[in-house]
Amino acid sequence: MSTLLLHSISYAGLWGQPALSAEQVVEKAAELGFGGVMMAAKRPHVSVLDWDGARRRKLRRLLDKHKMQDLVLAGYSNLTADLEHPDVPTLEIQTSYLIELARLARDLGGKLVRVFTGYENPGVDYSRQMRIVAAGLKQASQEAAKLDVGFAVQNHHDLAVGYESLHDLIQMVGEPNCRAGFDAWAPALHGVDLTRAAIQMAPWTVHTIVADYVKRPRYRYDPGLVNYVAQQSFVQAVPMGEGFIDYGAFFDSLAAGGFNGTIAYEMCSPLLHGSDMATLDRYARRFLEYMAARG
Repeated sequence: MSTLLLHSISYAGLWGQPALSAEQVVEKAAELGFGGVMMAAKRPHVSVLDWDGARRRKLRRLLDKHKMQDLVLAGYSNLTADLEHPDVPTLEIQTSYLIELARLARDLGGKLVRVFTGYENPGVDYSRQMRIVAAGLKQASQEAAKLDVGFAVQNHHDLAVGYESLHDLIQMVGEPNCRAGFDAWAPALHGVDLTRAAIQMAPWTVHTIVADYVKRPRYRYDPGLVNYVAQQSFVQAVPMGEGFIDYGAFFDSLAAGGFNGTIAYEMCSPLLHGSDMATLDRYARRFLEYMAARG
């Protein structure tokens, strides 16, 4: 059975919600009944700039104290950053960051780091950008393997956000410890067949992050037409099971394909019902109830 993790970003204060420390997030996860944590590897949580050996050992003891079964580290990479300035070794910088995250994960008792691909640069050939991403992930994966740590590439940034392209990217990297952190949110917004996507990605997926949303239509008034022009819809976070994403089909398809990795719940945008602690906790508990009902 997959371990359910609480993503620390949910309590990072970035969208007006209460800001908890990394240690407090571990306490919160235990209080709510999660089996592990997904820890944001940036301030205000576990930035590699701030966390020396002593702090890492202390947090690992706290995780052990609360019997947290799994820790996944959440990296924030952009392997195609600043391609306009080739004199700056940005890919080397990004790759070094990923390797440092692997060391941090190992020190905290974790074996997996979630990573991003890159935002697309319209001035650079798409296939070249994909090769850049694959090269960075390959080198980082080879170094992380020496630490017994792997990477989960999330379908989040522009490059390889489509599930077919994410599948291609994993093949391009070609390292056994580089797999997918495949989420339902992106393909659901793309309007693709979520069941088909999950079936294809299941054998390659080691981690998934969950949140549910509704679409709110938007319109702009055009006085010349005395009418409204439809705009891109706004996506609003709601409690688990109340949104448009068919998580039942998604989880069933992942399981049918052999997925047995970790599942994290995140609140990484403004919530429909506000941002106070009681609301955050209620959303988190609703996720656990939803997953318990699935058996």
